[in-house]
Amino acid sequence: MIPPNQNGSFVANMEMILDVYKRPFDPRHPVVCMDESPKQLISEIRVPIAVSPGQAARHDYEYKRCGLSNIFLACEPLAGKRIVKVTERKTAHDWACFMEEVADRYEHAEKITLVMDNLNTHNAGSFYEKFPPDKAKALMDRFEFVYTPKHGSWLNMAEIELNVLTGQCLNRRIDNIETVKQEVTAWQKFRNNKNAKVNWQFTTADARVRLSRLYPTLDS
Repeated sequence: MIPPNQNGSFVANMEMILDVYKRPFDPRHPVVCMDESPKQLISEIRVPIAVSPGQAARHDYEYKRCGLSNIFLACEPLAGKRIVKVTERKTAHDWACFMEEVADRYEHAEKITLVMDNLNTHNAGSFYEKFPPDKAKALMDRFEFVYTPKHGSWLNMAEIELNVLTGQCLNRRIDNIETVKQEVTAWQKFRNNKNAKVNWQFTTADARVRLSRLYPTLDS
């Protein structure tokens, strides 16, 4: 979704993110994109009809809801790395713990640039809600937060990775969180071993042409 025409705040944030994406690969200053997505747990009411020659597998339209799980994903597009964690909830504490794992994975980095949306839990205050002040401050100092604008989630490359994850291994009915964790762990290992990267092509120059209607018209 893209906002209405002539939105200075949107284009300012968009161009800031596009500048971040132009940075060359630097292991001391990695650019990491982070996003999260719910995964509904669903069980079958009736036994599915298995696949047969000329006939795809069939599932009854009725199903039973078994709760929700949440998937946190962080990826470094230029390095072909991703970190995925499945949790029961998506609280500030859960996000802070995931960020601690990301920081630990990049223990040798001087500063981690983190691109994400501005969900209310995605801020340094969550560190202070979860950890003692000294640890929260140390963790906060590891990151440079860069936020996508409202209606600009498509600017976050982690969203691309989440779509790949869903399409490759979660696009079916799963009724328990342990299976989701197993599937996600296997997918993460496979994708990291493949060193799969995101080839981002959209630039500021492209934006000023293709999304010119979003730029405010200046009075002469």
